[in-house]
Amino acid sequence: MARRRVVVTGLGLHSPIGSSLEEVSNALREGRHGIVNVESWRAYGVETRLGAVVADVDPPACSRKQLRSMGKVARLAVSATHAAIIDAGLSAEQVSHPRTGLFYGSTDGSTGAAEDYYRKLYTTNNFSGLLSSMYLKFMSHTCAANVSQVFGITGRVVPICSACTSASQAIGEGYHAIASGREDIAVCGGAEELHVTVAGVFDLMLATSVRYNDAPGASPRPFDAARDGMVVGEGAGTLVLESLDAAQRRGARIYAELLGYGTNCDGMHLTSPSPDGMARAMELALADAELSPGQIDYVNAHATGTDVGDVAEATATHRALGPDIPVSSTKGHTGHTLGGCGAIESIFVIAMMQGKFIAPTRNLVEVDPRCAPLNYARGDAREARLNRVMNNNFAFGGINTSLVFSRV
Repeated sequence: MARRRVVVTGLGLHSPIGSSLEEVSNALREGRHGIVNVESWRAYGVETRLGAVVADVDPPACSRKQLRSMGKVARLAVSATHAAIIDAGLSAEQVSHPRTGLFYGSTDGSTGAAEDYYRKLYTTNNFSGLLSSMYLKFMSHTCAANVSQVFGITGRVVPICSACTSASQAIGEGYHAIASGREDIAVCGGAEELHVTVAGVFDLMLATSVRYNDAPGASPRPFDAARDGMVVGEGAGTLVLESLDAAQRRGARIYAELLGYGTNCDGMHLTSPSPDGMARAMELALADAELSPGQIDYVNAHATGTDVGDVAEATATHRALGPDIPVSSTKGHTGHTLGGCGAIESIFVIAMMQGKFIAPTRNLVEVDPRCAPLNYARGDAREARLNRVMNNNFAFGGINTSLVFSRV
């Protein structure tokens, strides 16, 4: 069977810089960020006190019974998915059709709900008073499970839990499902919930930004010589994918075409990234899209602001794509939204294609000389007609992803 062309027909998100395409486009253009000081973390002995926060939401069209099984991460996922389905113009019958699949990721379940559960259990050494629904909030596939129940999805449901590539792998798997003809519609995305335990984990690894605790707007600083680590964030993003033919038949608005997807594993180290592995993922995406490096107009880098990660990624990008393609990281605006970043940042690059601009890397003043010589976008936003863009994400375990989107 010939491979079907895959397009994006619906978008929904909650991010630290907005929850609509217009909001995030304006924020990316104007350099606005969502980083705040989270002073309450001090009580836990966490060194960093920088986080990128999203207001909690009450998902539309949810019953009280459904809400009982949702922590914040699932509420964000359900709300973003509701917006994407409405945006795509899908009926309830189309969403619940057996050939509609759900591909959704997160780093884990609701960390806030897990804290509530285990704090009560281990301070009393007794299960009395614990609600059975509490587990449903922090089980690892809570986002996929709750989204499928709220929207009545009866097709294939694929939860993906690969840390910072959870959402990008979900989009990639949805793309494969549509391209191969296995599904007609794929609802894809990822979500993350901010919690002190998440900040604390990266703090213990000496990976968080601490130098700028009193100046939240000054960090993170991807690729910058003065960077000192990442800022953890939260949010959710959902994309609706379908075949080009089907979208055209029903007169759907088409945001972009998904041309290629590459994913692999370094197979070397749990936390230290490999430039070779990163470069191979980009090369796989280019091969899948049947493009040469020179046909990419912009690269949205994963670059989180860590010392080792940014250098490795710059080396890999230079190796796979050369020195001329504009590169920036939107994490200077949003922090690192972990399990949600692949979807949130895919929506960001679609916003740039729609708005004909390149968002600069916030706080990139002086490029670290250890980073390969790339065409780093910094300062003000650049006006640009973007026909093909690449979005890269990388995760612990050496898992790498690269997605290529194009204007239709």
